[in-house]
Amino acid sequence: MGSKTRHYFSGYINRRRFFKDTAASAAGLILGGAFMEMADERSSPSSFDIMKEVRKYRKINAHEHVSPVNDPSSLIDMADRLGMNRLVVSLPISADSKTRATPDEFRKCNDVVAKAMKKYPDRIMGLMFLNPQYGNESLEEIKRCIDLGMIGLKVYNQVKINDPLFYPIIEKFIDLKMIILMHAHCAIGAAGMRTKYGNVQPGASNPDDFAEAAERYPEAMFQYAHTGGGGDWEYACKAMKKYKNIYVDTSGSNNEGGMIDYVLKYMGEDRLFFGTDGSYYQGVGNILDSALSEGQMRKIFFENFNNILRRSGNNVN
Repeated sequence: MGSKTRHYFSGYINRRRFFKDTAASAAGLILGGAFMEMADERSSPSSFDIMKEVRKYRKINAHEHVSPVNDPSSLIDMADRLGMNRLVVSLPISADSKTRATPDEFRKCNDVVAKAMKKYPDRIMGLMFLNPQYGNESLEEIKRCIDLGMIGLKVYNQVKINDPLFYPIIEKFIDLKMIILMHAHCAIGAAGMRTKYGNVQPGASNPDDFAEAAERYPEAMFQYAHTGGGGDWEYACKAMKKYKNIYVDTSGSNNEGGMIDYVLKYMGEDRLFFGTDGSYYQGVGNILDSALSEGQMRKIFFENFNNILRRSGNNVN
């Protein structure tokens, strides 16, 4: 989960058709209700219907969160504005918080997700949250959450993805044919050296951790969280390039210009998911601002994640 988790933005968006640079996207967040009007030297604003462009593509938002205190109707409102057909949501607990993510606590998180799913069954899909430090309880919770209709797992930074404590859970999700979305962090290297575990969240999984887990479990499906969340996302793409069972999502609030095209170069058009993690307008805008073809946009916005859902019979028609 990125640094902007559960910060629900309202804002404007314009074209790149969209964003000329990251500063423009950041400025768009503080406005509200309609899109900012920025001139493009290639056409006048009146000649381009940005909402028509936004709504052209079906969308599954593969990385979003519900709040334990706010009604999920705010998520649906944002989804309606930006043409998101489905929101894949979770409610994880950070290891940096004052709680230990005990079984009682992660069950309560999953109950919030289940409530949102029940209220909006045709719009919200749920990911369960677990803490692998509680192995037996986690396996029991997987069964309960599958019975509640959840379609995958979201884990945070209590245990690294390549830690042996995770092995039974990964093996269970191989059997379920469901994806594991893992919070990730990749520090910026200094003086030619990379701080292996980062300087913000020492327990967060980094790209090398993902690579090790993916090599050990080639049948598993891992989702590397918030490529747009900051850190050295270029290194992340290079480190995970050869592992075909690692996917990345575009979510985060630090979307640099050219990021989508760079990720596509290393990860390929079938391994990239659209996601927001609270940064809705950047999430849509950065994809539309890329050099992707129409077919590639359709894949990233909708088809790629739907193909993952299809493996477990949970795909969207």
